[in-house]
Amino acid sequence: MLLKQTLCSFLLLFIGTDLFAQQAANHLTFNRPASSYLEAMPLGNGRIGAMDFGGTNKNRIILNEKSLWSGGIQDADNDSAHLYLPEIQDLLLKGDNKAAQELLQKKFVSKGTGSGYGQGANDHYGCYQILGDLWIQWQDTTSKISDYHRQLQLDKALATTTWKRGGVEFSQETFVSMAGNFMAVEIKSSKKNGIGLFLNLSRAKDASVSRKQNFLVMKGQLLNKDKKGMRYASAICPVVKDGSVRFSEKGIEIKNASSVVIYFSAATDYNIDDPGKPLTDPLSVIANTIEKALKQTFIAAKTAHIQAYSPFYQRSSFTLNNRQPDIEKLSTEERLAAFSKGNSDAQLPVLYYNFGKYLLICSSQKGTLPANLQGIWAPEYQTPWNGDYHLNINLQMNYWLAEPMGLGDLADPLFEYTASLVAPGEKTAKAYYNAPGWVAHVIANPWKYTSPGEGADWGSTLTGGAWLCEHIWEHYRFTGDKNFLKKYYPVLKGAAQFLSSILIKEPKHGWLVTAPSNSPEHAYITPEGFEGNTCMGPTMDMQICREVFDYTIKAAKILNTDPSWADSLQIKRNALAPLQIGAAGDVNEWLEDWKDSDPHHRHTSHLYGLHPYDEITPWDSPEMAAAARKTLEQRGDGGTGWSKAWKINFWARLGDGDHALVLLKQLLKPTGTFSGVNYGNAGGTYPNLFCAHPPFQIDGNFGGAAGIGEMLVQSQGKEEVIRLLPALPGSKDWADGSIKGFRTRGGFKIDMNWENGRVTQAAITALKSGKCRLLLPEGKTLDLKIPKNQLQEKNGILEFAAIEGNTYLLTSK
Repeated sequence: MLLKQTLCSFLLLFIGTDLFAQQAANHLTFNRPASSYLEAMPLGNGRIGAMDFGGTNKNRIILNEKSLWSGGIQDADNDSAHLYLPEIQDLLLKGDNKAAQELLQKKFVSKGTGSGYGQGANDHYGCYQILGDLWIQWQDTTSKISDYHRQLQLDKALATTTWKRGGVEFSQETFVSMAGNFMAVEIKSSKKNGIGLFLNLSRAKDASVSRKQNFLVMKGQLLNKDKKGMRYASAICPVVKDGSVRFSEKGIEIKNASSVVIYFSAATDYNIDDPGKPLTDPLSVIANTIEKALKQTFIAAKTAHIQAYSPFYQRSSFTLNNRQPDIEKLSTEERLAAFSKGNSDAQLPVLYYNFGKYLLICSSQKGTLPANLQGIWAPEYQTPWNGDYHLNINLQMNYWLAEPMGLGDLADPLFEYTASLVAPGEKTAKAYYNAPGWVAHVIANPWKYTSPGEGADWGSTLTGGAWLCEHIWEHYRFTGDKNFLKKYYPVLKGAAQFLSSILIKEPKHGWLVTAPSNSPEHAYITPEGFEGNTCMGPTMDMQICREVFDYTIKAAKILNTDPSWADSLQIKRNALAPLQIGAAGDVNEWLEDWKDSDPHHRHTSHLYGLHPYDEITPWDSPEMAAAARKTLEQRGDGGTGWSKAWKINFWARLGDGDHALVLLKQLLKPTGTFSGVNYGNAGGTYPNLFCAHPPFQIDGNFGGAAGIGEMLVQSQGKEEVIRLLPALPGSKDWADGSIKGFRTRGGFKIDMNWENGRVTQAAITALKSGKCRLLLPEGKTLDLKIPKNQLQEKNGILEFAAIEGNTYLLTSK
């Protein structure tokens, strides 16, 4: 079924490209130590996070442990809220949105302070917090430094700093082990006995530091408002070649060493399976972890780490062939600055794509919580927006790149977390809507908060949990894993039960709509001049309802279950309020064609149907796709970092790679201070490629990387047709390139080369048996070696029965 010789040559081409890929696409480089965490090198293994500043006098490594949260489980549900639901809905039906919103604020928000008004560190809601700092203080801080260089190797998850002082060469290598839950830092000197250091751990609050045998231990307990909260523990243990080690109350002094390896680990008593029942003392856990790490050399530990990490990183790749050595030899912050001035740098988008992949691997591993608003990297005790899980796009955007990159297994924390919200979400559904099924609103945390927020203007969006369910269905679309679908079917069904039970019939058309709700964080202005948020049937709600109902019906059929219920759900699905095009030719954001309070608002929620959902496509719904384009033109190209990232995906879905590239360049605009130059404080990118909301928010990194993927391969739509280079920019920098290991819906893996903007070679590997539909590139066909009566071709789309394990090569006609 395939030409083995041709396939081998094709794969060798890819291997050669990987072997000789330049550092410009895989390394972040710096020519000075970091002055803030926005210049530091992030490392992580899904649990432990670190940000290495690369200092030569006093080096700071910020430490994080993903489960370290203040607060605790709270009862934020207002159990009597459902008693006011009929009145709120009646006011909306009568068109009195102002009175409905006022009543909503009084009776239909969270009990108590909810998220603590986004400042929940000392409230029951809590917040994600920094664990502390590891400080490496050098004894010699006066000798001149030269030949300084630091880099973050994305392909190895390794941070390296090198420098000279007084003619002596020094180096520091840092990694957070994927093979074990510890961080290792090796410091070496070219001169024997050339290292003198003082090490200590610090935390500004809720911490004590002491010696325990050969460990320096930092431990404590956070607050749950007026109660005791989560316990944590961390420790370092140095291994010294030559020289001496002396412990004191302040830390560890090392003199005359030739090399030093510092092992660090951290843990909390958070119980991911039952947060209300803390685990045992975390100190014994980390002691065992470090003792195990000490049994191997640094080289052995580093090798094990790279061997555990590399398979994730190598599952997919993206290359652009254009090279610019003069640009690529610059530091990362210098490249960003030059790119913002219009200089060509073909490898910078590739680096940004790889950085997104790197951050996902390092912040999301099985058995852990999902990546939060900052992934796992936070320097604060009160993180912005509590560093929580925002469910009106932000948490979901963190995982958009997982399936297409072949990293769907790294979305397992999201799937498990979604399932864990069902039980508390059922209680919330009863309290506010007297409804079956489960609901999660806008914000959530490790304590499984599902109540509305404390403000009616933003906190009553009721489709957050349903949006999370999309990732479960998408995983099935990409893998065809029926066992997975069976495991999570009750989660999908519960979301559909809730949405279907709360629908009411609006009076003008008789459509079924949600109520009360809002379009995330945006406001409308009615013809009477009322500026409000509360409404019925906002467009995003109706899109999510259609999507949830459709895939739950399909899932029931696939699993041969609940036929009568699925039929009843189909009836409601058919009665939902449809998409509408407004007088300006755009997609309506609300049930009525109301004026936008902010025409350039960061959320473009009414285009959920274009992305991530796929009910709007240029081929299945061209009129609605044109309206989506009009909407994007109205919104403009500005916004926060993550907003620009979403727009990259929108424009790619519309097949406009050039405009997607405009947004990518907007996303890569420097923000903050670069080499002493202040670039302002807008949505863009910090010197270490962290995305600026501002402040730092990691969803933009993930969303931007996902958008690059959408420019190269798509498979959305009713028929899940594979489309190669659907939105390739016309820029010469993008004219020649390749991808390897990209995944598509239907269960296929794509390897592809292109030249002059046209596909030259491609291989499609079936990861499961089933129908494959491919939009054939111009002048190409598939070498299938099967009878013509088993093929169907219409409008350039080839359809055939693919067999698991087989690879199909694209050839010239």
